[in-house]
Amino acid sequence: MTGKFITFEGPDGAGKTSVMNEVVNQFQKQLGDHLIVTREPGGNKISEQIRRVILDRKNTEMDYRTEALLYAAARRQHLVETILPALQADKLVLCDRYVDSSVAYQGAGREIGMQAVARMNEFATEKILPYKTIYFDIPVEVGLNRIAKHRDSSKIDRLDVETTAFHKRVHQGYMKLIGEYNDRFIIIDATQPIEKVIQDTTDVIHQIASEFFKES
Repeated sequence: MTGKFITFEGPDGAGKTSVMNEVVNQFQKQLGDHLIVTREPGGNKISEQIRRVILDRKNTEMDYRTEALLYAAARRQHLVETILPALQADKLVLCDRYVDSSVAYQGAGREIGMQAVARMNEFATEKILPYKTIYFDIPVEVGLNRIAKHRDSSKIDRLDVETTAFHKRVHQGYMKLIGEYNDRFIIIDATQPIEKVIQDTTDVIHQIASEFFKES
């Protein structure tokens, strides 16, 4: 595969999706068809259907392991149908969340075991990991306050309404992953003004995927 796979990760309220949208707006004109932007869970028809089941606030009775399995299933379909074909076609793939989210949210947050969730996803992904992961770091309380103040109530999902203790476990899970894969993670301070976060992210992608911008 000659393409490059970069993921965006972070706790709720870090603003990674908003930053990603702005960065994509800048890159789209430069890269055109060489840029693929996607998300998890989702990214294609089947995975988006699974996403609706996972995040539906009415599904309060969903078992934690069922949740983890659904994420892995959506990821598998996303990988084989969307990500791998793009990488084989020499494209730059920017993905909003990937395996690290499952390990942090279901493994640490749900307390079903980071290693158990990682192994489940190794089966789903055949151990395919991103080239680099951009992590948007923010204190848990700050992120949750942002959600409470700014997010449209119709866009708040099952995970957004979890307890502060849950979100703290998620953050701790991410910190453990960063310690284990520090050569893959690039940390951006998401408490900065949004314009600075966008600029830092743009600069990072230019550095780690410079071959895509040579003719721009």
